Amino acid sequence: MAIDADAQFHVLAVDDSLIDRMLIERLLKTSSFHVTAVDSATKALKFLGLVEDDLRTFDTPSVASKFHQDVEVHLIITDYCMPGMTGYDLLRKIKESKSLKDIPVVIMSSENVPSRINRCLEEGAEEFFLKPVQQSDVNKLKPHLLK
Repeated sequence: MAIDADAQFHVLAVDDSLIDRMLIERLLKTSSFHVTAVDSATKALKFLGLVEDDLRTFDTPSVASKFHQDVEVHLIITDYCMPGMTGYDLLRKIKESKSLKDIPVVIMSSENVPSRINRCLEEGAEEFFLKPVQQSDVNKLKPHLLK
């Protein structure tokens, strides 16, 4: 694998805040990641090929594939606190999915709540970043992509 092979890694960034979404997108692109940014967990699920009605049947391809983009996602980074579905809920849906459970998920939040951080890590999050996300945080993502 070449040193700048990280250009092939695709990250799905989920945050309802436009400013935070733009910041994480810029940090990821600076590190040569391909980035898709969406403003809600529901849109993230649609992008991944899961829609809420289909989650009970774990990736019913006939309906889910209509929404699915033909792009492989290597990592998901999501805000914790969003209207509708939280980042924690998104994490749980991904980890419950047969086809998506191996995608690393990173949660970010502006609130330093130890019980929230522990709950996310116990549920399968690879990392929990405090906002504002820094370049040093983004650098911690590469080992999760190389697993």
